[in-house]
Amino acid sequence: MTAEKKVKPEELAEIIANASVIELNEAIKVLEEKYGITVQSPVMAAPVAPAALSAEVEEKSSFNVVLTAVGDKKIDVIKAVRDITQKGLKEAKDLVDAAAAAPQVIKENAKKDEAEDLKKKFESVGAKIELK
Repeated sequence: MTAEKKVKPEELAEIIANASVIELNEAIKVLEEKYGITVQSPVMAAPVAPAALSAEVEEKSSFNVVLTAVGDKKIDVIKAVRDITQKGLKEAKDLVDAAAAAPQVIKENAKKDEAEDLKKKFESVGAKIELK
């Protein structure tokens, strides 16, 4: 008998939040088939209060700086990653190499001005950055 890993609620919430729609759909199928749990959509959504609408309109103040594409100047991108993250050469190179396969977070919770400056710095060396 194998021991099952216990997942904390916070970890489960993070997994769900980062899952794609296809992965979530597959998870729902497993819940229905294996455990007999059915997932139903609500019939009618509750009306949204005007205060809640204004909260959604507020501008985001912190961003994750995500490297989505490296471009032609890989060495310059590695230098930029080293400058920003204070990582060593190998760690910076590994992060840039990994960005070729999947987007990589360079900096989390950066203020808006800082995030925009970082984006400009990376774009000046040919990399593509998204602010999330």
